[in-house]
Amino acid sequence: MTVRPVAGRPSVRAAAFALGAVAGYTADARFADPRRGHPVAVFGGAATRLERRLWRDDRTAGAGYTALCVGAVAAGALALDRTVGRRPLGRAALAAAATWTVLGGTSLTREARTIGRSLKDGDLRAARERLPHLCGRDPSALDEQQIARAVVESVAENTADAVVNALAWGALAGTPGLLAFRAVNTLDAMVGHRSPRYARFGWASARLDDVAGWPGARLTALLTVAAAPQPRTAWRVWRRDGSAHPSPNAGQAESAFAGAVGVRLGGRLQYGKRVEDRPVLGAELRPVTVDDIERACALSRRVGALALGTTVAGHVLLRALLGKRGRA
Repeated sequence: MTVRPVAGRPSVRAAAFALGAVAGYTADARFADPRRGHPVAVFGGAATRLERRLWRDDRTAGAGYTALCVGAVAAGALALDRTVGRRPLGRAALAAAATWTVLGGTSLTREARTIGRSLKDGDLRAARERLPHLCGRDPSALDEQQIARAVVESVAENTADAVVNALAWGALAGTPGLLAFRAVNTLDAMVGHRSPRYARFGWASARLDDVAGWPGARLTALLTVAAAPQPRTAWRVWRRDGSAHPSPNAGQAESAFAGAVGVRLGGRLQYGKRVEDRPVLGAELRPVTVDDIERACALSRRVGALALGTTVAGHVLLRALLGKRGRA
């Protein structure tokens, strides 16, 4: 009879990943994103250089570009996981580094609160100048209430993208899942938006991000309901308005946040020269105020903590079930 080394047991491997995920989440909460040399920025720079060589006004070219970028990250992550992750300490350290790399919850709320302080101080100009750091809207004609609404909506959407989605893929696929999701989401931000240059080339990146973001968006909404001061309102608005949004995922988080914070979101948006009239989420609720920025940030942090707990429990349970099936 052969005995597996302790490091190979699914329970030990899962526990090591869980420990690393907690450490990485704590690092993000304490230090936020590193200001220089962030791995996501390094990936973005490499993806930009590759795009210059591969760009064609063609969906097939864009699909190939997306496959190369995401495939390279996934393959590298799997190789690291198989080498560094052979020992529990190495697996925990790798998971910690990956989790810190992919999370952006602290940077998100810090940016939102910076804009909120400018609005409270009556410095509309500073708030307008800072808003593009958080979202892609044209701030030049936005008043105080419109900026506050933009911030709350961005906090809601990015709680899903920058926190919950990444952790959800970590629960499903460990460190490779964390890093692969961040690659997908970064490509969508780079080339997945609607513009003459990326309408065809960025199509594959945008659709892959929709697919990858589907489970985390719904989990974000559920956790938002759980963390809401008034869960019934959050549940009602989410179930009624979540699918009204043109994005298959963004509306899930935004509608749940609307109900949880008790405010009306959606309506007219302007991105440069492009104007969109989106459905109103929580139409019966009150308009957003500056004070709601802090409420949304506090809610985002609670949702992130719940997502971490879900990730740890989900990953350990999933590995235990797979281990039982493998021994059957």
